[in-house]
Amino acid sequence: MPLLPDAEPYAHDGNKIGIIVSHGFTGQPKSVKPWAKHLAAAGFTVRAPRLPGHGTRWQEMNNTVWQDWYAEIERTYRELADKCDQIFVMGLSMGGSLALRLAEEKGKGIAGIVLVNPAVHSERPDRHLLPVLRLVVPAFPGIVNDIKKPDQDEGGYTKMPLKAAYSLTQLWSAIKTDITKVNQPILVFRSADDHVVEPSNTAWILANVASKDAEEVVLHESYHVATLDNDAETIFDGSLEFVNRVLASKQTAK
Repeated sequence: MPLLPDAEPYAHDGNKIGIIVSHGFTGQPKSVKPWAKHLAAAGFTVRAPRLPGHGTRWQEMNNTVWQDWYAEIERTYRELADKCDQIFVMGLSMGGSLALRLAEEKGKGIAGIVLVNPAVHSERPDRHLLPVLRLVVPAFPGIVNDIKKPDQDEGGYTKMPLKAAYSLTQLWSAIKTDITKVNQPILVFRSADDHVVEPSNTAWILANVASKDAEEVVLHESYHVATLDNDAETIFDGSLEFVNRVLASKQTAK
């Protein structure tokens, strides 16, 4: 299946600190590559995988479930675990959801978490119809390019595949069941004006993780895809500062 422009995964080998950067639902690596490249330029070993069903055609996504998307993140984790001393996981939107799941599953194997407009639920009224709708309607109109900065394109699907969307809700349920397993340092960037993910998502995450080191940064000049928006540098620089601070605290604790 041919890939959409710039949908190839990103990989950079640097030092012994590994960082996984995940794109979101119906998106592709293009939406997080500037973030990943910024981290790589600082010397880290970075991977931004392409999740199964993404970056091709929306119809392909309906043939995948959340376990497929998570399996790619876990595969990337295993790859980095073989060559890195510590691993951080970061993600945009559903990429943040997958980052939380990885932190739940890997425990001390994850040194820290950075999330940008993460999702663990939806307040859309039609969410309750997904179990039935997915069986008769293949897709809804998508929500793509929610970006305040002009002339930006995340390369996402213009349709929201409903079978995949239903599976996403199952991922959210799994995350919520195990959320107290998340005790790693966590930094969350939230756009004040987000037309895709409601602010109640970040509020719920920060209220329920067991992390003692937890911080929220509100972005005032970006919409949902903040990694391509006006506050991108705030995210990039803040992520670097977070990684370096967590690493320094671990050294001090030794």
